[in-house]
Amino acid sequence: RVPLPGGGLLNKLPGDGNLLALTVDDGVNTDVVRLYTQFAKDTGVRLTYFVNGTYRSWTDNLALLRPLIESGQIQLGNHTWSHPNLTKLPVRRVAEQISRNDEFLRTTFGVDARPYLRPPYGRHNSTVDAVAAELGYTGITLWSGSLSDSTVVTEDYIVQMAQRAFAGQAIVIGHLNHLPVTHVYEQLRDLIRARNLRTVTLNDVFLPPD
Repeated sequence: RVPLPGGGLLNKLPGDGNLLALTVDDGVNTDVVRLYTQFAKDTGVRLTYFVNGTYRSWTDNLALLRPLIESGQIQLGNHTWSHPNLTKLPVRRVAEQISRNDEFLRTTFGVDARPYLRPPYGRHNSTVDAVAAELGYTGITLWSGSLSDSTVVTEDYIVQMAQRAFAGQAIVIGHLNHLPVTHVYEQLRDLIRARNLRTVTLNDVFLPPD
């Protein structure tokens, strides 16, 4: 494992290699959270979920999630409580969004999500970064490729996006929001295998901050 890069901004994994960090956001749809988690359980794929605690899907799927979180196969990161654009909020509300979600992850899953924060929409600035850092979130996590499935898109489109995004040392963003992705898990798994990629969580790659 390696230290987080200085400045803490992540959009790909360091170095050359065959690692793929598949990071999946939000949790709008409880069935998608369940099916993604079952996909991980069935295949051994390692995932990082960036959680919005406001969605019931997280408590609905607690029993299925807990063993995979405890084993480290699924890591939880902070995506704020309710997915606002943090750059449009006063400092106090930015802190509240991050700390409320931090508390939710601790009390619900026993997880300390620090230092990984994914700002909603990828929108952040020096003020947001400073507030986040004060709360221990120094790893602002963006992405190098996307499944582009935050809204409803076709299954074929998701596979096409995966073919573009899945590469060595990529951080790829997907979403726990709409059902089409749950119909293409086999294609995603086959693509990972065909490209000899090894899925990792962020904790697998980076040392915890001091």
